[in-house]
Amino acid sequence: MEEPVVTVNDLPISFVVKYLGWEPARGLWGMKNTRKPVDTLVNKAKNLPENNILPRVVVEVTKEGLSYKEISKKSSSPLSHFYGVNEISYGVQDVIYTRVFSMIVVTDKKLEEGLTFICHSFVCENKHQARQLTYALAAAFADYAQKMKDSKKIIKQKKFAIDLRTPEQQAAEASGEGQDEETDA
Repeated sequence: MEEPVVTVNDLPISFVVKYLGWEPARGLWGMKNTRKPVDTLVNKAKNLPENNILPRVVVEVTKEGLSYKEISKKSSSPLSHFYGVNEISYGVQDVIYTRVFSMIVVTDKKLEEGLTFICHSFVCENKHQARQLTYALAAAFADYAQKMKDSKKIIKQKKFAIDLRTPEQQAAEASGEGQDEETDA
């Protein structure tokens, strides 16, 4: 299957997905920091009571960041959030659950609770859509980096990354067949 190329010119782009939820992450970026949150969220989803379903949301990636809004009108307070590209430190298609896209958000709003890094996860229709969502966020990151470079600002305090390796490449590396260290790819 051909890689889903998404460029900054394709933004904004929207996807209809299911929101798995969020869990604390232990670090800024890397699969090692999304693995446990994704496993926890998938287990919670598998054990939902029979009449409960994951909320369907529209995820929109723009040059400014990523937002999601619940589609259902049944809820009196539907899910709706926006995270600026400067708040998102990592985005990845999960290596085990290839239909899952996850991102780590850096927040100072929850410092008193010790939640600096939060992993949000979404279940896509298929692994191609999860890959496309990853590329869309990568395009937003690239645009943000270019704007910072153009304005001659140096980003020292914040690092962000998108993992564009396929799930197969990630799995090979995790099993020791790839490089010894994770990259910013």
